[in-house]
Amino acid sequence: MQRRTIAAALAVATAASLLIAPQASATQQIQWQQCFEPGTPGLPPGGERLECGSFTAPMDWNNPRNGKTITIAVSRTRPKSGTAKTAVFTNPGGPGGEGRTLPLVYLSRPKLSENAEIYGIDVRGTGASSNVTCGGYDTLGSTDPRDRSKANLDLIYGGMELQAKFCQTKSGEFGRYVTTDQTVKDLDLLRQVIGRKKVDWVGYSGGSWMGAYYATYFPKTLDKIVLDSNAEFTAPWQTVFGDFGMGFERRFRVDFAPWVAKYDDVYHLGKTGEEVRQAYERTRAKLAEQPVTLPEGTYYPVTLDLVLVQGQYSKYSFDSTARKLAELAGTLPAPLTAQANYPDAQNATLNSIVCNDTKFRGDRKFLERDAAADGAKWPLLGYYQIMGPCAFWDRPNVNLKHPNGIGVAPTLMVQSERDAPTPIEGARKAHAGFAGSRMLTVKDEGDHGIYGFGNSCVNDVVERYLVDRVTPSGDLSCPGVPLPEPGQQAAGPLEQARKLATQLGW
Repeated sequence: MQRRTIAAALAVATAASLLIAPQASATQQIQWQQCFEPGTPGLPPGGERLECGSFTAPMDWNNPRNGKTITIAVSRTRPKSGTAKTAVFTNPGGPGGEGRTLPLVYLSRPKLSENAEIYGIDVRGTGASSNVTCGGYDTLGSTDPRDRSKANLDLIYGGMELQAKFCQTKSGEFGRYVTTDQTVKDLDLLRQVIGRKKVDWVGYSGGSWMGAYYATYFPKTLDKIVLDSNAEFTAPWQTVFGDFGMGFERRFRVDFAPWVAKYDDVYHLGKTGEEVRQAYERTRAKLAEQPVTLPEGTYYPVTLDLVLVQGQYSKYSFDSTARKLAELAGTLPAPLTAQANYPDAQNATLNSIVCNDTKFRGDRKFLERDAAADGAKWPLLGYYQIMGPCAFWDRPNVNLKHPNGIGVAPTLMVQSERDAPTPIEGARKAHAGFAGSRMLTVKDEGDHGIYGFGNSCVNDVVERYLVDRVTPSGDLSCPGVPLPEPGQQAAGPLEQARKLATQLGW
């Protein structure tokens, strides 16, 4: 506890003053060191190969001569023998996801990991890189957005306005420079520091946005580009997050609820998808009258919503999510690290990027109308407005280049049909607006994050492109992986990376 207190104090000082350092050039060298000792609990086989280091970048790429720099933390794995043919930069999404554990996921993909250096990156603002923070304040889930009374709306939108103030005040000057425009320049500096003329990219979810912009800013230095589970990166962030309600509701009704009904002998929540959905609604209403406290915490209506939302990312989360719903519904008995300098750095980075990057249209009245309309159509998540604080944000003068794919190497987009957080409708629009892109559609699939997950067809297509350097001649498709039986365990790459970070104390 004392070490964490000291680290937190140092982090506050760092965020307040940043670093005044002379070395933020391409001539700097990363001092690579082994991240973990062999035998570290939670380390996957071969995990001792992960090396960690850092480099410095200008705080403001548009005014680098002011001398203020930040630290970017990175990791890499290299082939066990021989020389790496390529270097692959990876990103787990978010935006603001910590990326240094992601290379560990590809140790199970030897065709890639034994031919390439694979880099994980904690982008500016998050992880072990220079942090931003909202002071631990997060209004999401603080009150039930289905309650549209004036008193509750005052709480919701007053909380959003306060969150905008917390994030911008606590992050200080640096927060204004946590943007996609600045981040892609950090990435290209990393490319220069490691001495590569060109690199490849594998980015998931928010990493599709980052990859599309990296390619737009530096089209001559990105070679093979894989964008998996695509945000509509040709549109503003507001459009991207505006599709959340629709995407999650579809996944919930088409995949999750019928799956739970199929195993009614296990969960006892209903024999049809609609009966399961009604069980959720009844349980939610009971929690509004009387919250339930379990060993891991107290469950309110919004807690239940967010548990179900999180469960839609991967089919292998269906079982644990259904069991938790069943515990709260009473149909199953209920059982009685060192992280980022700021524990909320990832959330603060998300807020900074989405509110700084692109303009937000509308005010509180717009938000109220929008939530009421979306909530009526998509009650699971439609009332929630993750980008709401942006309506109250003091936005800096950021003008992103528009990603259109012109001059960019042919890009491979991987997309499941019922992806919840990044729906296929937006991915198709991005595909249509990004010249030269090819889309690999994963049929009858809803998982978020596909490559490296266990779909052999997808893995083969992606690695033929990344490793064999063969670009598909056009769009193509792969079948999805069938839904599992209760208790069947596996995890997609993003979930694996998050679990590894927790297990390893990152």
